[in-house]
Amino acid sequence: MVRKSAFVVSLILGFAYVCGPAVFSAQDDRADIRVVVNLVQLSVAVTDKKGNYVTGLRPEDFAVTEDEIPQKIATFAEGDEPTRRLQEIAPSTGKGTGAASVPGPDQASQALVADPKTITGNGLDAITSGANVFVLFDTSNYMYRGFVFAQDAIADFVRSLDNANKIALYSYSRDLSRSASLTTDRSQVLLGVRSTVAGDDAALYNCLLLTVKDAAQYQGRKVIVVFSNGPDNSSVVPPEDVAELAQSTGTVIYMISTREAQLDPVSTAVFARMTAATGGKAYFAKNWREEKQAFSSIRDDLAHLYSFSYYPRANPNRGWRAITVKLVGEKEKKYHIRTRSGYRPLASRFSAENNQPESRPAGSN
Repeated sequence: MVRKSAFVVSLILGFAYVCGPAVFSAQDDRADIRVVVNLVQLSVAVTDKKGNYVTGLRPEDFAVTEDEIPQKIATFAEGDEPTRRLQEIAPSTGKGTGAASVPGPDQASQALVADPKTITGNGLDAITSGANVFVLFDTSNYMYRGFVFAQDAIADFVRSLDNANKIALYSYSRDLSRSASLTTDRSQVLLGVRSTVAGDDAALYNCLLLTVKDAAQYQGRKVIVVFSNGPDNSSVVPPEDVAELAQSTGTVIYMISTREAQLDPVSTAVFARMTAATGGKAYFAKNWREEKQAFSSIRDDLAHLYSFSYYPRANPNRGWRAITVKLVGEKEKKYHIRTRSGYRPLASRFSAENNQPESRPAGSN
């Protein structure tokens, strides 16, 4: 998933996905290019061999590496419990609560390293409280037969989510419709669900890319739940580019598809690969009962995820960075981990005269 089309590069170049100060600068005659790398947030599912969720794990049970560089966990939470800040001692000491102790960053090679004091207080609360859930509903002409049943399943899912979560309702056929903006008001989202109508071809990947970009503007846990009843037949954006942007912005993608989509083996493989890369899951429902079960499974998944974050240690790599999360000791053999596989730092252009960004970075990783 390393290919990147010129089309998507032009869309996302200059779009910073984390908040905080830029920490890398490459100067030319006209401008600086700064790579913004700050708090990296992970949503991690841990299950046993039977697929049951494993609860009660602690920060010291996890080992996180980025490009094989050990990282120190800064915040940690399980499910809907309050988030704890663990990085109370400067990371250069290699001491304190969190993952295995690692040496401090090399001050002589401060290529890409974050300030652990960037996000505190209310800013930390905004990053770690609840989840921002974007429901992307297929309203293409594939949906004619099961439209009402799909609306019912989405409405039940919206009602069932914890009140800490914010929800947005988008729909798509050839174009994206933002039916309800991100809100805690369930009635507003439900009204958006009931106001959708079916028709036109399906441009799933085009519209999913726009949804990922919208989600990336928000701090904290970002989740997109896609309900699709058929393959994509209108997009110009390849799914690999959508998946990479989702990984780089820390957005988890879940996909629920019906039997119509499963009849297309290419779509089946793409849906499974895309969701796995972001730490989500793909479901294929044969009927409306299985659609509701899939939504229920996603709700349970969100309630059992471990959420933790780290400030990346010194790393000169400005390309794709591989993230590995493992369990420590015997737990590694007993349990399975699901999370995103990495991210790509996105560049932001700065003016050489005043050293200020031409467009203010938005969102968080």
